[in-house]
Amino acid sequence: MMALQVELVAADRKVWEGEASQVSARSTEGDLGVLPGHQPMLCVLAEGEVRIEAGGWKTVTVDGGFMSVDHDRVTIVAESVDAPGMGS
Repeated sequence: MMALQVELVAADRKVWEGEASQVSARSTEGDLGVLPGHQPMLCVLAEGEVRIEAGGWKTVTVDGGFMSVDHDRVTIVAESVDAPGMGS
């Protein structure tokens, strides 16, 4: 099974890194979902939730930021990330 390599980064720390089967987020253009094999993209995130499916849904709140997707690597960068229960 193919997987996404996800990295979630706040300005002051790496929040989470690991494999996931899906990432959902809200961009300034609307809601989007990323699955393995997704076309490369770069988008501006709106303030709101980012959901990562990695053996159960992990939900964080970002204040905006950017998300890039390229060759099954998803990188999410935000100024601040509220991630209760997710270690640094």
